[in-house]
Amino acid sequence: MADTKAPAVQLTEQLVTDVLATIDREREREIIARRFGLFDRKETLEQIGEMLGITRERVRQLEKTVVTRLKASAEQGVLPHIVEFQAQVIAILDDIGEVARVSELANKLSKTTNREEQARIAFLSLLSPELVVVHEDDNFYYSVGIKKVRDEKALKAETVKLIAVIKQLGEPKAIDDIAKAADISDSKQAAALASTSKSLATLNGRWGLVKWPMVNPKNIRDKIYVILKENGKQMHFNEIAEAIKDSDFKRKDVTTQAIHNELIKDKRFVLIGRGIYALKEWGYEKGTVSDVIADILRDAGEPLHRDEIVKRVLKSRFVKETTILLNLQGKPQFKRVAKATYTLAE
Repeated sequence: MADTKAPAVQLTEQLVTDVLATIDREREREIIARRFGLFDRKETLEQIGEMLGITRERVRQLEKTVVTRLKASAEQGVLPHIVEFQAQVIAILDDIGEVARVSELANKLSKTTNREEQARIAFLSLLSPELVVVHEDDNFYYSVGIKKVRDEKALKAETVKLIAVIKQLGEPKAIDDIAKAADISDSKQAAALASTSKSLATLNGRWGLVKWPMVNPKNIRDKIYVILKENGKQMHFNEIAEAIKDSDFKRKDVTTQAIHNELIKDKRFVLIGRGIYALKEWGYEKGTVSDVIADILRDAGEPLHRDEIVKRVLKSRFVKETTILLNLQGKPQFKRVAKATYTLAE
């Protein structure tokens, strides 16, 4: 695909300026610029009405009339730059899955992805007859798609279906697996659709519900959980700290002490050795070495040789053998009943 970045960097702001120049009345230009946040933050109907000395309803009417007129001009091919802009966006969308969030389009089109840049791209897309715009709400991000592929209703319906499939899968999965389960032939399209939803998130190549810590860790504890889960085995808290610093998490500037504190507080994590933690869901239980020995003897229902006790303790604790033997010999709840053989004193 041809390089689409350089022209847009130079022209995006100018494109909007030229489009606004086709609006005869200054008041209407002001309304459109402020309502869409083309050069500054977006403003409400009330704010604009107060500034212009008209009612909020009149502002709404003028906005709707002007946008309708601009769309008609774009349909007729007489609105400046729309044809070129539209072709550029479609080329990008063809390459990344036929739909994308406005923030991603801004990243592809420009060197800057600030609020005004995204607002200008959204505005120009809204006027483009071959593009479909999904307006931001509680469920969707501001997104743009290719109209001939999906209209807004179809785009939302497919995304909702994708969410339902992920819920049914019950855990984060690679997009190839999700696409197959959702009967979508192109995993790139599945990822593009998923990216438009505020109900979904992705991390380390897997997609899931935004409420799942494995794809959307919201605090230090969630990030620790993700690191341990990804590693698949116990880790020292220093290792966890380093892994978080090397991760793709948005915020990873946390101290080793803060991580250690969270490991101690959260019931999902079990201390199984000196500074070594594992996940409770792997079958580990909280407790001291003597607690583990007591559970082993209680479950056995009979005295056990110290070697067997050591063997069983080491399955759930990363400690030295001498630590286990010291607990056996020095704790009053254990009683030696034969040579190197122990049971519970009770």
